Amino acid sequence: MTRKFLFNFAICTLQFALCNAAVAQWIEVSPTGFSRDGKPFYAWGFNYDRNDDSKLLEDHWVQRWPEISGDFSEMKQLGANVVRIHLQTAKFMDSPDRPNEQNLKQLSKLVDLAEKNGLYLDLTGLGCYRKEDLPPWFNALSEQDRWHVQANFWNAIAKVCADRSTVLAYDLINEPIVPGDKPETEWLAGNLGGFWFCQRICLDLKGRDRIDVARDWARQMITAIRTHDTRHPITIGLLPMTGAFPIDKLTGDLDYVSVHIYPEKGKVPQAIAILDQFHKVCAKPIVIEETFPLACGADDLKKFILQARPKTTGCIGFYWGKTPAKIRAEKKPSMADAFVLSWLDLFQELTPR
Repeated sequence: MTRKFLFNFAICTLQFALCNAAVAQWIEVSPTGFSRDGKPFYAWGFNYDRNDDSKLLEDHWVQRWPEISGDFSEMKQLGANVVRIHLQTAKFMDSPDRPNEQNLKQLSKLVDLAEKNGLYLDLTGLGCYRKEDLPPWFNALSEQDRWHVQANFWNAIAKVCADRSTVLAYDLINEPIVPGDKPETEWLAGNLGGFWFCQRICLDLKGRDRIDVARDWARQMITAIRTHDTRHPITIGLLPMTGAFPIDKLTGDLDYVSVHIYPEKGKVPQAIAILDQFHKVCAKPIVIEETFPLACGADDLKKFILQARPKTTGCIGFYWGKTPAKIRAEKKPSMADAFVLSWLDLFQELTPR
């Protein structure tokens, strides 16, 4: 055989291998939980909502891409199989009807990165974590027009991600609230450290039933997604009380339920009772989508996670770009770093084998 033949054969072999490279297997959801290739799959990983400098993902995912790439590799090495990312409305919508194409391309690049590292993405949308990032045109919208923009956001995201098996699911919004009979004046709530983690779906019920408002909003978002994507599961990230967003009447429209629980010191049974209450009213698989030793120590959090594991199909904590080795190498680690270190050590200890 000639050198030219051998060279061409090698090129063809490489191209065939690249075209047939293994891709992530699809995660399926059933009444009993997640599965992959017919086997149970427990979602275990991190919220990657910001870095250690409190920069949100879209603040630096172009300029500091190598840092993000390294963080994904570190999360995998720590034992994660899922990463929850938080996408900001203002970063993906330039106007009510015009998505930001640059950030959509960057999202596709992030999905590629996750697949490269063997990680699945929990895509949480409609973030408005910093008030100063919201454009005036968005703040001025009526309820109906705000829903329209939010639906356009999800339409654009689903169009990019519909065929990507490394996407675990779409989380419609972080910690939504439907107000009571008293009208509200602010869309955002739940300020913590300068970030606004909760959003109201409406400001004034105007005689409507809270359940109807929650259902109508969710169905508009789901319809926008299903225009392009009929396969990926859909969920909502909820506060640890069923009343803030009347989920019990909405679970028929969702594939599973996500709840955020931060156990308090000495109150692990109360935290487990929250899970039991959600099971009672939802009859859907449940993922603990946020937890952390925020109000308890690692010992209590360990008890909670172990007791919750048989009741859930996933548990997701936090990672902000500092490995245990990096924290231990610091001469004077902060108190915040000490909490992070206790969590990351616990995460590795409890990683399912």
